[in-house]
Amino acid sequence: MHGDSPDARRADGCTDGAIMRMANRGTADNTATRGKKRMPLRDIIRPRLGSSTAESVPGILRAIRQHLEMDVAFVSRFAEGLRVFEHVDSGLDAPLIRAGDTDPLEETFCARLADGRLPLVINDSSQYPDTAKLALCRRLPVGAYLGAPIVLPNRQLYGTVCCFSRRPMAMTNRDQAIIRIIADLIAGRVQKEADTEQAESEMIGRVRQVLDGDGLSMVYQPIVDVANEQVAGYECLSRFSAAPLRGPDEWFREAAAVGLCDDLELLAIRKALNGLDGLGQDPYVSLNISPGIPAERLIDSLHGFPLERIVLEITEHEAIEEYDAVRAMLAPLRKLGVRIAIDDAGAGYSSFRHILRLQPHFIKLDISLTRDIDTDPGKRALATAVVRFGNDTGSEIVAEGVETAAEFAALRELGAHKAQGYYLGHPKPLAAAIADGSTARRLP
Repeated sequence: MHGDSPDARRADGCTDGAIMRMANRGTADNTATRGKKRMPLRDIIRPRLGSSTAESVPGILRAIRQHLEMDVAFVSRFAEGLRVFEHVDSGLDAPLIRAGDTDPLEETFCARLADGRLPLVINDSSQYPDTAKLALCRRLPVGAYLGAPIVLPNRQLYGTVCCFSRRPMAMTNRDQAIIRIIADLIAGRVQKEADTEQAESEMIGRVRQVLDGDGLSMVYQPIVDVANEQVAGYECLSRFSAAPLRGPDEWFREAAAVGLCDDLELLAIRKALNGLDGLGQDPYVSLNISPGIPAERLIDSLHGFPLERIVLEITEHEAIEEYDAVRAMLAPLRKLGVRIAIDDAGAGYSSFRHILRLQPHFIKLDISLTRDIDTDPGKRALATAVVRFGNDTGSEIVAEGVETAAEFAALRELGAHKAQGYYLGHPKPLAAAIADGSTARRLP
């Protein structure tokens, strides 16, 4: 580690770099005191400072125990009157304690250390007669003891980090300083993970509220046949009224982050298909799906609807890494008559890769390519190449984001098959789409 990153800083100003410097000095002091050469503490801790609590704490405990030449090191958590051993590192052939063990909190050194009844450093427990009365001491023979309370940045007492030896031994102020810094390090990581869990819980709650309520509705944007200017289909788009108010992409990203994207997409599909009958007999509906959605669940959601009128539009909430898996997912749907579209052609290399690997029925030109296509020679040239590719491979070209008559005329001249955009029709709720009279239009 070349420096102390902002994320490494603790609430009291301690940093990972501070631990390294303290560990370096502490190794020299302790070696001089005990007359033994041991591995520098920094060399054991350093590789683990960037890990999660679950991964790093066991290694740090071993580093502390080996550095201090003690028998056992552990992190405990205080919960409902108990001391719970969260992590334990032991150098004994027959471990005295294991992770998951519990004790009555009031019968422990840890409780007395945390509230100040005992010092952080006990070189010889026999010098503290009150500790001999503890029932726990008859099970755990403690000679020397070193520990520090783990206090979270929000000032909540979490537990302790401690080491003990069965025999008395001399420890230094440097040992006490290091154990304090280790406690601060663990506290920062515990708090960070608790904050992450809380944030994830809140995200799950928001998405669940949509899944279980009426915070999701659908709008329908017409897709027009360029040759005869009749409505050929509708793209079904999600709209969210649940708090916080934000765009669909943010809702689906959050759902994906907590493993609920499939559920949210399938809910949107079911809501969109409920309006299919109202759109007339011929227009198709284009439904957005992620490439990783399970085929079985998707087929169940499409059951009972005219599959020849359904287009699945592959969107990317996450990158496609296994095209064979996506093709396998789409294969049974293709056999049932469902058609496939690839979105955002022209927006980047990945969309063209999707087209080559997935062989869609429809290729949708991205708005960045159709915008000003009537005046931009470069865009016209690229769109012409895509149209020619579509004609050669049997894919129809759908231009998105058409906002002017000039753009529409240019796309017709280039040979695009279909188009959608504000010039041709805004996304509207089902009732408004029907009221527009668009259901009277037919496919050619």
